[in-house]
Amino acid sequence: MKPTSSNKERFKKFVIDEDHPCIMSQSVIGADNFHLHTYTDFGSEAAAKKIVADLEVYLKEIDFTSKEFFSFIAVFEDDTVYSEIEFEEQLWKQLQHIHEVDDKSWDSTVSSDPTDKAFSFSIQGNAFYVVGLHPNSGRNARKSPKPTMVFNLHAQFEKLREMGVYDRVRNTIRKRDRKKNGSVNPMLIDFGKRSEAPQYSGRTVDNTWECPFKHKADK
Repeated sequence: MKPTSSNKERFKKFVIDEDHPCIMSQSVIGADNFHLHTYTDFGSEAAAKKIVADLEVYLKEIDFTSKEFFSFIAVFEDDTVYSEIEFEEQLWKQLQHIHEVDDKSWDSTVSSDPTDKAFSFSIQGNAFYVVGLHPNSGRNARKSPKPTMVFNLHAQFEKLREMGVYDRVRNTIRKRDRKKNGSVNPMLIDFGKRSEAPQYSGRTVDNTWECPFKHKADK
């Protein structure tokens, strides 16, 4: 489904006008370096097929040698009022369906085991860090106008490290997050120290949380 101008403008307002703490998000949205698509049936196989097809096009258009950063944004026209737990359940259902309809192998630079500290989600052979947002999120930075999934290429975070600015960018974001939300998101941990899977939905979870995702080879 083609992006609607209303969803695009609402997302821009959420990030730019409301001064989102993530300076990388502000840079990407401000420069219009994002693909925003609108879908229905959040958590469904039908939506998964469309997302994978759109991501395939997106990946072909990305210049991986560029120093610019890009995002793929999936907004769901869903009037359901999700609690944090319900949103988390739907997000992982959606990711499971995406994996099951994806015809490419898992990105070999990351793990497909969500308990592994090297885990990152893979679509069309590329690792992505997934950010879930929705109106009822407990974090202000995740309170988007509609249920939303942002797919950020994992390679972009590695690029920040290569440029020697990763720590500075991370610390600036955390400082802004503390100012806007009163605290730093306790779920945000640097890649490689702990699995990033618990970070995706935005809900605060403890060490007993179990990721519902299963790689096709393990099912």
